[in-house]
Amino acid sequence: MNASDRTPADLLRSALAADPARPLITFYDDATGERVELSVATFANWVAKTANLLQGDLGAEPGTRLALLLPAHWQSAVWLLACSSTGVTVEIGGDPGAADLVVSGPEPETLEAARACGGERVALALRPLGGRFPQAPQGFADYAVEVPGQGDRFAPYAPVDPEAPALRVDGTELTSAALVTRARADAAERGLGPGSRLLSGLGYANWEGLSAGLFAPLAAGGSVVLCRNLGLLPAPALAQRVADERVTDSAV
Repeated sequence: MNASDRTPADLLRSALAADPARPLITFYDDATGERVELSVATFANWVAKTANLLQGDLGAEPGTRLALLLPAHWQSAVWLLACSSTGVTVEIGGDPGAADLVVSGPEPETLEAARACGGERVALALRPLGGRFPQAPQGFADYAVEVPGQGDRFAPYAPVDPEAPALRVDGTELTSAALVTRARADAAERGLGPGSRLLSGLGYANWEGLSAGLFAPLAAGGSVVLCRNLGLLPAPALAQRVADERVTDSAV
C-alpha cells in the first residue's frame, strides 16, 4: 500500500494499481449458502457505480451524512468505500431522522426505522448475486435497480478532505485520515501484510467488525473472507473453509 494514502478510497486505488485481479472480499452467508468472490477490480467497479449513484442521483456531496443500516455484507463494504469516494460521512446504525440519506437492509423493522429520514432512501435486498427486491419497499429506491446503469468510472465534483469526518461508530467520529491510521495500526497488530487472508465473522455494528471485515485487510494489501451467520456453520466445516480459503488469521 502507498504510504501517502489518507482515505479508504485512496487505499482502494492503490490496491487497484498494484494487482486488480487479486481477491479482495470473499463473502459467505451461512444462512443461505451464498458465496461470492470479488476481485479488487470488480469491487472497485461496484464502488464507482455506487459513488456515481450517490453523487449524481442522490445529490450527495462532502459533508452529507448517511445513516447506514446494513449488516456485514459485501454490498455494505461497497457503500463504505463509495461514501469515502464522495466525502459522505457514514453513521453506522445512525439515526435516520437526523441523517440526510439512509441506506437500509431488507428487514421490516429496519425499513420502518429508515422511513424517519426526510431525504433520499435506498434499500438493499441483500439477495445472492446482488438481486433486486421482487417489489421495492414503498418510499425507497431499490439499489439493485438503480446501480447497474451508473458509470464505471467515478470522479468527485469536489476533492475529498482527509481531515473531514468520514465515519461515526461506537460514539466516535473519525476523519478519513484517522480511519486509515487506525486500520493500519490494527493490521500491524494482527500481523497482516500483502497476501494475508483474514476471516471475519464479526458484524459491521462497531469498529472491531469494520476493521477486521474490511479496513485492516485493505490497509495491509490483504483480503477478507467475510462470513455472515457464521454461527450456523459446524466446527468441521469452518476448519475446512479456513483451509480452502487459505486463511492466515481469524476474527470470530
